[in-house]
Amino acid sequence: MAIAIDREFAGDINNPSFDVINFCIEEHAKEIPRLQMLFDYYEGKPHKINQIPRTTPHERDEVFVNNAKYVTDMMVGFTVGAPISYTAAKGKNIEPITQAMDTMRIKKHDKELEKGISSMGVGIELHYLAIKPGTENTNVPETVPKIAWIDPRGMFVVVDDTVERTKLFAVRLIKKRDLKRQTFWNIVVYTSQGTITYVSKTKRLSQANLMQNPKFKEHFYQEVPVVEFRNNEEKQGDYEQNLSQIDDYNILQTDRIQDKKNFVKAIMILYGFTLPEEKPAEINGSMVVQAPSKEDGATAEFVSNTFTESEVQTLADSILGDFHKTTYVPNLNDEQFAGNISGEAIKYKLFGLLLVLSIKIGYLEDGIIQRLRLLQNILNVKGQNVDSEGTVIKFKPNLPINRSDIIQQIRDSQEFMPLLVSLGWLDDIDNPQEIIDMMNKQKEEDIKLNQKVMGIQSEDSHSNLDDPPDDNEEGSKDGNNKQKDEGK
Repeated sequence: MAIAIDREFAGDINNPSFDVINFCIEEHAKEIPRLQMLFDYYEGKPHKINQIPRTTPHERDEVFVNNAKYVTDMMVGFTVGAPISYTAAKGKNIEPITQAMDTMRIKKHDKELEKGISSMGVGIELHYLAIKPGTENTNVPETVPKIAWIDPRGMFVVVDDTVERTKLFAVRLIKKRDLKRQTFWNIVVYTSQGTITYVSKTKRLSQANLMQNPKFKEHFYQEVPVVEFRNNEEKQGDYEQNLSQIDDYNILQTDRIQDKKNFVKAIMILYGFTLPEEKPAEINGSMVVQAPSKEDGATAEFVSNTFTESEVQTLADSILGDFHKTTYVPNLNDEQFAGNISGEAIKYKLFGLLLVLSIKIGYLEDGIIQRLRLLQNILNVKGQNVDSEGTVIKFKPNLPINRSDIIQQIRDSQEFMPLLVSLGWLDDIDNPQEIIDMMNKQKEEDIKLNQKVMGIQSEDSHSNLDDPPDDNEEGSKDGNNKQKDEGK
C-alpha cells in the first residue's frame, strides 16, 4: 500500500530520516489488519478486522465454503494463466529482457503476484541482484537480475502526493530472532541509489533502538527497485465487497448441517408408559422424556423443528447467485455451462468477467512497464543494448476458444488484412513475425524439395550438363590424359 507524503516533508529521499520512516511505518500499520483479514479469508480463516483469526474449517464445528479462494484462483487463471507476451517496438531490442525473465521463471512469479493482487488488492514486486555460480568452463560467478513477490503486509512504497505519484523510496520490514529467541527487526530502505539496512530492537527506528550501524549497498537500478501493482483504482481485492455474502452463505450451510444433526438427536417423548429403571435416559443419542398419557392411549413421538429444505435451497441459490453476479466470476458448475456449447457462446456468458479483466489488465500493464524499465536499466549497466520503450505487452485471457473458427477467419481475411495482424488473433502466438519467418523458410524448403523431385537442378548446382566446360575443366582433362599416355 503506497504511502503518499509531501515531497518537501520527505527531506533527503536517498537517506530518509528516522521521523519520515517512522511516520510511514505507522501509516502502513493501519492497513495491515485489513490486508490480514482479506488474506485470511483466502486461507479459510475468516474474521473481521482486528479480531483474532478463526481456526481452519476442519478444526471447528461449522461449514466453510471457501468462495474467497474460488474467486482468487479463478481470477489468477483467467488473467495470467496464459503467459504474458512482449513484442519490442520497431528497431528496438528487448531480447536480453525476455531471456532474463525466462531464466527467473517469470510465468510462475506472475501467478504468485496476481494471487496477492486479487486477494488483497495490491502486490509488491522487488528487483534485486543475485550471484550465479560460475560454470566448469569459466568458473567466474555472474551477477544476474532477479524478481520476487513481497507480501504487502511487510513492505510498502512511499510516493509524493502529486498526481504523478512519483516513487520516493520503499521500506521492507522483516521480523527476525537470534539464537536466544530474542526478536528484532531488519528495516530495509530502498532508494534510487541503493539499500540502507537498519537492525533495530523494535519497528520504530531511533538511535537507542539500533543494534548496529546501518549498512548501505548500491544496487545500480538507477531508480527505486520496487514496483507496486494495483488491482483497481480503489486497491480492493476481488472478493472484498462480498465478504458478507460469503459469511451468510456459510452460516446458512452450517445451520442446514446442524439441523440434520439436531434431527438425529431429537427428543423422544413417551406418553402413557415408562421405560424400565435399568434402561438409560437416551436411546440412540436421543433424550427420552416421560409424559402423561394422551386420550388415545400410550404412544411415543419425537420433538423436532426442521427447515423446509426447498425454501432453504432457494435462499442458498439466491445468495450464491448474487455472489457470482457481483464478483463477475462465473459458477462453472452451473447448468448453463454445458459441455456442448461453443467457445463463442461461453464468451457471451463471461462478458462481465472480461470487462473486469480489462480493468485489471490496465493496472497490471502499468506495473509491468515499470518492471521492463528496471530490467532495462540493470542490463544496460551490464553492457547490453536494451530499449524497452514502446514494448507491446499482450495479455491473453485464459478462456475457451474455438481455434478452428479463428484459423478460418485468418484464412478469409488474407485479401484485406496483413498476416502479421491476423496471426495475433491466435492466443498461443506471442510473436507473429517469428511465425511468418518460419512459414517463409518452410515454403523455400518445400520449393527446393519439389525441384529435386522433378529433376530440376538447383541454382547452386555445379553439375549442369548443358553448360560448356570451363578452362579449368579442360586443363584438368588434358592433364589426366597426359598422365595416362605417360603411363603407357
